[in-house]
Amino acid sequence: MASFEHTITEAAHLRNHYRDPSQLVQNKSTDHLDVGCCEFIGRSTFVLIGTSSAAGDEDVSPKGGHPGFVKVLDDQRLVIPDLNGNNRLDSLQNIVENGRVGLLFLVPGLGEMLRVNGSACVTVDPEILDSFTAEYRRPTSAIGVTVNEAYIHCAKAIRRGVLWNPDEWPTEASRPQVGEILIEHAGIGGHITANEMSAGLEESYRNDLDADRPT
Repeated sequence: MASFEHTITEAAHLRNHYRDPSQLVQNKSTDHLDVGCCEFIGRSTFVLIGTSSAAGDEDVSPKGGHPGFVKVLDDQRLVIPDLNGNNRLDSLQNIVENGRVGLLFLVPGLGEMLRVNGSACVTVDPEILDSFTAEYRRPTSAIGVTVNEAYIHCAKAIRRGVLWNPDEWPTEASRPQVGEILIEHAGIGGHITANEMSAGLEESYRNDLDADRPT
């Protein structure tokens, strides 16, 4: 496997390449969910969950839902329902092994994000799982997070990536063809066409999203 040259291997050397962060940036981190954090999470429809296994294998998984699908229990704890997915259980397995998590919350149309770091567990507490049934079917489990750090992340990355600007989005014809990519991933070329793969994906999306609805 090819390696990189001219790498930085010491934290002090890394800092020599960058200006010092502003006082605001240094002071903005909090060790709990204050009113602003709770409001942000209550309006968020999408969160990225970063985990790693005991062996150090990394994963970032997305979770989405209606505004407030992540529930704040108190100023130290929040819970994320495990709704229908691909059942690889990458995040859940990593949490069981490692118990650490990093979260990145997004609100549609807002450039700033909310970062939350802390310890995590997989909970099957009936009271917690039942708290989601007004909006979704009862989840099999939920990710419980005890917050160690929370802070607002600036909007520069979102603005550079024009994430919320439809005028800058690629046309349908120029977007990646997911069906073709999956066929290559799975090594099943010749057995299924890209259109068939895409149609199968859409059907699975419909079925899983329908299964998320409350009974």
